[in-house]
Amino acid sequence: MTNKINVSIVGGAGYTAGELLRILIHHPNVTISSVYSTSNAGNPVTKIHDDLLGETDIIFSDKIDENADVVFLCLGHGKSADFLKNNQYSAKTKVIDLSNDFRLNTDRVFQDRTFVYGLPEVNREEIKGANNIANPGCFATAIQLALLPLAAKNEIKNDIHINAVTGSTGAGQSLSASTHFSWRNNNVSFYKEFSHQHEGEIYQTINQLEEDFNNKVYFLPMRGDFARGILAGVYVKSDLSEEEAKQIFNEYYQNEPFTHVSDAPIALKQVVNTNKCLLHVQKQDDVILITSIIDNLTKGASGQAVENMNLMFGWDENLGLNLKTVAF
Repeated sequence: MTNKINVSIVGGAGYTAGELLRILIHHPNVTISSVYSTSNAGNPVTKIHDDLLGETDIIFSDKIDENADVVFLCLGHGKSADFLKNNQYSAKTKVIDLSNDFRLNTDRVFQDRTFVYGLPEVNREEIKGANNIANPGCFATAIQLALLPLAAKNEIKNDIHINAVTGSTGAGQSLSASTHFSWRNNNVSFYKEFSHQHEGEIYQTINQLEEDFNNKVYFLPMRGDFARGILAGVYVKSDLSEEEAKQIFNEYYQNEPFTHVSDAPIALKQVVNTNKCLLHVQKQDDVILITSIIDNLTKGASGQAVENMNLMFGWDENLGLNLKTVAF
């Protein structure tokens, strides 16, 4: 029988923390020892995450669990490094950071911690031996999973074009002009055109697999008028036939527990509330199009973080992650 580990969540009031709680309260090898939120200390977590009413009686705390086996940092981008500077954890505590603070190679070493980029489909063996994980970004996850098989075969010889749309939860809980209901509803818009913060991760992973890649990534992110999910269309000119491309994808992902290649066209509802990524490959003229869909809060954030935790402790990768979508 596996001894349970103590898990702490920092930044407990946000969407990613709520998703972590939804997963971890049912994880068979985990005890949630602390949910840290200074602004909500003393309140039940269900006051913020009301979907968990009847599932848990955990109370928000303003104290960290410095002896936790794992701490998940669900803080805003740029805040995780400051938090670790000001709060000390034991040498045994593993850190899984869901911000962008440690994702790039230039930021991997922080104080006495070295972070491994937590994309299991390319870094699984490194993750198994890691003590600190930089969890990938949501857009970066969907896009990289659409490109890994081609990069691994040195088959990306031209510029990459991406058109992708994300749900409103990708912007976090804080209100802004483009997140409140009356703006978002029945509306769609581009943002951060060709300058999204996840582009660095994408270049980095492509070059990890295909060292001589020196083309451009042209990424057009969109805000969608729905809550959860990412649909990305990734396309690149290629000499591969459609059949050759499909074979490359099927071979690369044949043993993956969460990433699957579909022969049929795919739609977002197939992955919402799950840790799955579904991919569809097709070719028109000289262009290969890969459609990639994930839930931005699950495979794009909290689910992938739990997947990484499972790997770090030598457990089944899908432990606690057998989640089912709602198709209608």
